[in-house]
Amino acid sequence: MNPDNPTPQNLAANFIEALQAHARVAVITGVILLLCGLLAVAAPLAAGVSITILVGLLLAVGGIGQCLLAFRTGAFGKSLLVLLIGLLTVIAGMYLLTQPLEGLEAITLFLAAYFLATGVFELLAAMQMRPTPGWGWMLFNGLVTLVLGLIIWRQFPLSGVWAVGILFGLKLMMGGWWLVVLGRSAGKATQGK
Repeated sequence: MNPDNPTPQNLAANFIEALQAHARVAVITGVILLLCGLLAVAAPLAAGVSITILVGLLLAVGGIGQCLLAFRTGAFGKSLLVLLIGLLTVIAGMYLLTQPLEGLEAITLFLAAYFLATGVFELLAAMQMRPTPGWGWMLFNGLVTLVLGLIIWRQFPLSGVWAVGILFGLKLMMGGWWLVVLGRSAGKATQGK
């Protein structure tokens, strides 16, 4: 097996090897994710608005960077498209910053798509990791992620107020739990060698 070949089997084997070497970091990261998830679930609207503002800030800064790049490379010549994309990105970011509740609806739809896609990928990754200890938790995490995506999608637009905070919090908690279990399993496997 060539470790430089990025096949799913090699990626899973490399991940497991790295996890065994850093099992304690995985457990600590999992606990942090669990705590962050609990905070998001406890205050879903605040978490949703905070996420919206953060995304708006990132878009605005990224858009400004694109505009600066366009001007440095000749904005009204070959880089006109880069300038237009940069301006659109700044406008989208400023909209989210100034209208976070309305922006929360757009993020709700994006979050539904994100959960649907990551749920599928996590299911596929879990099947590749089988029979490694903890693969079942990754499978469960993928199933929960997929169901969360479907819930958001089906409840829209009502889900815009609560979905981002609660569902993102649940996703963080599931990912955290998976890391704790997998990290503890990897740590036990390392101690047994």
